[in-house]
Amino acid sequence: MTETTTLSLYDRDILLWVEDTVAKLKSHNFEQLDLENLIEEVESLGISQKKELLNRLVVLIEHLLKRLYVNLPNDYNGWERTIREQRKRLQVLLIKVPSLTRLWDEDFKDAWKIALLTVREEYPQTQFPDRWQFSSDLEPMLNDRFW
Repeated sequence: MTETTTLSLYDRDILLWVEDTVAKLKSHNFEQLDLENLIEEVESLGISQKKELLNRLVVLIEHLLKRLYVNLPNDYNGWERTIREQRKRLQVLLIKVPSLTRLWDEDFKDAWKIALLTVREEYPQTQFPDRWQFSSDLEPMLNDRFW
């Protein structure tokens, strides 16, 4: 027996597995569902949304810190473009997955730590504050020009 025939559809071709699973769900063929992998995939959807929130927040804070504290005027425009882009993508994410707003405060704390370590490593000559000096609430973080 070849390896291909011993692998499940999920392991052989994820797209075909998704199409097969959707067809089974639509036809109410619940007995034939690959529940183990279906549960894993549904769980991973939520995890990826949470990771996206944290990752975008890290990038936003990194670029806010650079714009606020690194004295390189030629780089301001690029940092501001990144800030606008991350804010826009965070807004879209929160529109599509509003329950993520309940994670904002905790994710901000984690993102702050990660972003601060990163910018301190990238710009060791720059003095960054140990704490975020402005409001970390959702609305100001997505709208305020802190500089």
